[in-house]
Parts: sequence; C-alpha cells; structure tokens
Amino acid sequence: MYIRDTIAAVSTPPGNGGIGIIRVSGGLASTVGFSVFKSVRDGGLESHRFSFGTVCDPSTGEKLDEAMAVYMRAPRSYTREDVLELHCHGGWLVVERVLSLVLSCGVRLAEPGEFTRRAFLNGRIDLVQAEAVMEIIASKSESALQLAQRQSGGALSIRFEAVRASLLKALALVEAYIDFPEDDLGNTDKSTILASAQEANTIICSLLSTFEEGRAMRDGISVLIIGKPNVGKSSLLNRLLNENRAIVTAVPGTTRDIIEEVIVFGGLSLRLLDTAGIRHTDDLVESEGISRALAKIPQADLVLAVFDASMEFSNEDQFILNALADSRAIAVFNKSDLPRKLVLPNIDFFYAVTEISALTGAGIDLLKRQVCSLFSPSNQSDPCDFVAISRSRHRDALVTAANHLQQFSAGVKDCSLDLLALDLRGALYSIGSITGQTATDEVLDLIFSSFCIGK
Repeated sequence: MYIRDTIAAVSTPPGNGGIGIIRVSGGLASTVGFSVFKSVRDGGLESHRFSFGTVCDPSTGEKLDEAMAVYMRAPRSYTREDVLELHCHGGWLVVERVLSLVLSCGVRLAEPGEFTRRAFLNGRIDLVQAEAVMEIIASKSESALQLAQRQSGGALSIRFEAVRASLLKALALVEAYIDFPEDDLGNTDKSTILASAQEANTIICSLLSTFEEGRAMRDGISVLIIGKPNVGKSSLLNRLLNENRAIVTAVPGTTRDIIEEVIVFGGLSLRLLDTAGIRHTDDLVESEGISRALAKIPQADLVLAVFDASMEFSNEDQFILNALADSRAIAVFNKSDLPRKLVLPNIDFFYAVTEISALTGAGIDLLKRQVCSLFSPSNQSDPCDFVAISRSRHRDALVTAANHLQQFSAGVKDCSLDLLALDLRGALYSIGSITGQTATDEVLDLIFSSFCIGK
C-alpha cells in the first residue's frame, strides 16, 4: 500500500568516501531543506539548481557539515514527488549525523527500493524499467550494463506494449460481439481477430528466443572445464585468468575440488570452473571431486572438454564424450606444441573444435572468441540495439501468455466467444504482470526488497 509520507535514506554506499548523499522524497522535502540547510546565497533553494551552504541543527544552531543541496519540485524528479538531496562529505559519521537530523524533521527511513517503487507507482516508469535500475547497479560486464540501460530506457517495454496493444485490439472485437449477440462474427472480423492475436504471439516468441542470451549477459556464463587428469585443465584456467590460480603438477589428481574464478572478456562475464580429472580412482576425496565435476555438466552454460592432443584416444576420453552427449560443448585439443596423436570420434555434437597450447598460449584468444560468440547478439545488425529478456519472471509470464494464445487460436472455430475472451484476458494479465499493470503487492514486495536502501 502506497502511503504518501516523506522518506529519506543514504543513497551512497556505506563506509567512507568523497561524497555522501542523503535523499529525501515526499511532501516534507522542501520543509526539510529550508529547515536544515542554510544556503550562502540569498533566496534559499531553487528547484533543480545546486546550492552551496551548510547543514545545521535548527534546534541548536550547530553546524554539521558544509554541503551542496538540490531541490527538485514534483513532478520533475525521480519519484515524481518533491525530492531533496544533500551532498555532504562522505565520512560515515558525518552522513549518519545528517541523516539523523533529517529523520528528526518528521521523516521516516525508506525501505529497500522505496524510491524506485514510488517512481513506479507514480507512473514515471513501468515495472520492467524499475527492475532494470537494479540491473544497472548490479552489472558486472559491459554487455550486462548495456542491456540493463536499454531496458531502463524503455526499449523492452515498447515490445511488451506492442503485445498488449494487439491483444486489446483482438479482445475489443470479441467483446463487441459478446455485447451484441444478435450480430454474427463474420469472416472479416474473425480474420482481424486472428491476425491481431498472431501479431502478439509473434512478438512473444521473438522475445522468448532472446532469453538465453539475455540471461547470459545479465548473470554471466558458467564455463565448466572438464577432462581426464593431466590434459591441462588447470593450465588452461591459469592462461584464461593470466595468473597462477590453480596448482599445476605432473601428479594426476592434483585438482580435487571445483575451483571457481570470474573473468570479463568481450563484454561478457565468464564464470570459469576447473574440475577434478575424470578417471577411475579408489581415493575417496578424489572420487568426490569427480562426482561433483560430473554433476556440474548439465548445470553449465558451456563445457570446455579438454583433451591431450599428444596422446591417443582412451577409454577415459570416451567416458567424457558420453557424459557430454546432451551438453553445449567445445572440444579443446591441448598441447598443440607437441606432435598430434589424438583422433577424436563422434565430435559432431561439439559447437567447435579448437587447438591450443596452455604452455605457450597459442590458440587462447581464438578460444575466448568462440566462447563469446555463442552468447553474443552477433545476429543483430547493430548489437547496441539488441533487446532481450533476462529475468525468469519475464520468461515465465511470456510462456503463460503464449499458452493462452495457443488455446485461443485452437478454439476460434468451435469455442464460444466467452471462452475466447477468457484466453485473451489471460494473455493480457500475464503481460500486465511483467509491466506492472496486474502485478500483485506480493510481487512488488519481492521485487523491490532486492534493492538497496536509498534507491
């Protein structure tokens, strides 16, 4: 429930810094500003203009800090309410004292994400754009940041609105015949209804096809490195990281647990997982590491299956091929600096086969490009215009909407108009749950609770 009181919070990260920002939103924002901030310029605070002055306790006259203040009169603000920001020195004690002073003026501490929630509730942004705000803050790679910025700017919302407009057009015609049952649904109007529903379904299917790329850009790509002992898995990890992260020895079974590290390459975040060498062993600890490695295969976005190109094909290599049968994988022939002996059967299911030398670094850059090409929007004329869904919540709602439209199309010939309208309303409700028109308070609470306080 939206209570139109005044809220405040620190909008900069905790700890010491150059600047600390206290944000205030609500009807008391200007009152707080004139009460605690004394501008060196006559006339006090003007909307959307920074003023230099001091933050003082009005009850004692004590000066807390020199500061800059900006007041933004509604509706030209982030929340579409009156907003005040006090920019003071970033020491944690200074910031806490200024915040306490603001709260003493009849203002309450904001809840996580409450400023953005008010921006949504006041119609400044929809729910997709609100979620994108948090994605911008949490971005760990260039591709994730660009995707979040496009979503925040409304590029994804435009697609959802196009779906909604087509569904509304179809529903309006269906309901018109429900309201006037003496009229028969003619072939022309039936074709128009079907065309509008199909138009909506086409956009939905197009958006669903972007989920894997969007999720990879947002969350990063889990890349599992797997192979038998001593093929160079840990050496490959170290090469990719450009540091000696994993222990490399000639002794089989050196790696026993999963080693996880993150790199950013080609604008994508790659989560690399080095695993225990796959072989038969009686060592209980090593066996556990092998079991964990095999369990990770179906969970990985991509598997780098490393083979020793200087050794002949073995039963252990065949076991690895069998384990990868249903996975997205690249075959990596390591030790290309040595004479080639390996002949790998049944490699058609690999996305690519590449040769490297973890010892010299040969082929590493090509391997990185192959990995990134699997998840980059390379099929777009301009990758900077690529729009994708990246949240499971959006995907699930789109799948539900598509199912409603499938039922609608199958029932156009035989079902009653009431049932057809029910399917269209179901699809509309699903789309509305994404953009916020039909989202419940429980959904909103869940979404905004993941935000930081002050945003």
